[in-house]
Amino acid sequence: MKIKYISLIGIFYLMAVSNLLAQSNINIIPQPQELIIGKGVFTINSQTEILYLAESKHEAIILQEFIQNGLGSKIVTVQSNKQHSGSIIFKQNSELEKESYELDVSKNGIQIIASTNTGWFYGIQSLKQLFPESFGSSLLEGTSINIPKVKIKDAPRFSWRAFMLDEARYFKGMKQVKMLLDEMARLKMNVFHWHLVDDQGWRIEIKKYPLLTEIGSTRASTQVGPLLWDSPIQSAESHSGFYTQNEIKEIVKYASERHITIVPEIEMPGHATAAIASYSWLGTTKKEIEVPIKFGVSEEVYDISDPKVYQFLTDVLDEVMDLFPSKVIHIGGDEVKYTHWKNSDTVQTYLKENKLATPAELQVFFTNRISKYLESKGRHMMGWNEIMGHQLHSYQESEDNIALGQELAKGTIIHFWKGDISLLIEAASNGYEIVNSLHSNTYLDYNYKTLPLSKAYAFDPIPDNLDPKYYDKVIGLGCQMWSEWIPTNGEMQFLVFPRIAAYAEVGWTKKENKNFDNFKLRLKSLQKIWEQRSIYYAPDSSVVNDEVKK
Repeated sequence: MKIKYISLIGIFYLMAVSNLLAQSNINIIPQPQELIIGKGVFTINSQTEILYLAESKHEAIILQEFIQNGLGSKIVTVQSNKQHSGSIIFKQNSELEKESYELDVSKNGIQIIASTNTGWFYGIQSLKQLFPESFGSSLLEGTSINIPKVKIKDAPRFSWRAFMLDEARYFKGMKQVKMLLDEMARLKMNVFHWHLVDDQGWRIEIKKYPLLTEIGSTRASTQVGPLLWDSPIQSAESHSGFYTQNEIKEIVKYASERHITIVPEIEMPGHATAAIASYSWLGTTKKEIEVPIKFGVSEEVYDISDPKVYQFLTDVLDEVMDLFPSKVIHIGGDEVKYTHWKNSDTVQTYLKENKLATPAELQVFFTNRISKYLESKGRHMMGWNEIMGHQLHSYQESEDNIALGQELAKGTIIHFWKGDISLLIEAASNGYEIVNSLHSNTYLDYNYKTLPLSKAYAFDPIPDNLDPKYYDKVIGLGCQMWSEWIPTNGEMQFLVFPRIAAYAEVGWTKKENKNFDNFKLRLKSLQKIWEQRSIYYAPDSSVVNDEVKK
């Protein structure tokens, strides 16, 4: 019996290894929900036609250009809903969800089935990963390419799969943003969270308030390491940069073509120093200040008791909403220091007039005003979880900083990043939608020793203790590239890649379908593509630490 038992274990082990090897030949990231690997191939050559419906013409052209660039010969597209042998056809199935797709590669052709352009687009992303990694980057020896037979039925686990870029601290520019959007599209990520303003820089043109970029987009010097937050060292070089509204429109269009929504973040009422440096009347003290040359949390906050300041903020939001069609506008709301509010007679009078007991209540009261304004424009507000009145920082821990008398407006999306997980559970049980970006698991500025690839991959946006009836309140996750200590494009790429691929799979693939060893095998194909695109990803030796290896 013992020998038979061991033999069975051996058989199951060999089956598992065999399955893993088979899967490794199909290197799709994120891992599809259902994947059946067949025997044989479908051959694409210059005679292959792409058949499309009128609704899928744009996606058909995307696929046509991809194949033509690789084969070096023209591929014909034809509007038709009747497939014939040797063709690639786009089909519509209205019963599929918006982002769902099916991909069927047989010896007779390829079918990409979806109900929307987004589904077809995602089907193309999976199909492209069935081609050799070098396809399109080097000349083919022949004029045809073989695609392995597969059947895929796929849909995302979460509707919100975000990557955040902080450009307030270091301006990266359009070329880098477009590169990131390309890679997000490849990985089926659908939200680009764009952190455009903060204490150290204002990066978006607002035509009604030109000083925001004339003054607020430039700082005279920048704090540099090696001691990071306590470092006394300065670069002694100015740093500047901002996007014109025409550039914003170009990037928004570029993202939309890749089925990515850009969610802008305009910080308020804190992280406002660059704006106050531009217009001193925005601040509570009304003093002339400069854009900070050090990182960290400033005490400067908007004087939200002043009607002119509220008008400024709504004016800014109006121009932002004209540029960004996103239904969600992020207002930050994190790390607000209340010192200036406490020391201001006008703010204290404003508290009494509105029957507010604490600065924390004032912040929630203000946030609700902004929420109501955004709702009047057909948008929804999103903010970091301090907007609920939770005190997460040592500088807020006192009884007069607690928001007991104010409840955050319903319909607000809570961006959870810090605090006990019970705060997330409380928000979900109170009916708020949540994006989980717990900093210890999703902050890309953390080095690989602190946040190795395996830890990024293991992150689950749904907490263990959350009642299943509230699972649908967790709409997804974000991974955040904060840039205080990331001055160069190469440093940014090193920290983003390959962890962004892990987060893409966390957001897309069902928990039971994830396998880290298999992910690492599939990642090798993606790394080859990144090399061809001159993306400086962290090598395998950098993305794990000794503790994880054990």
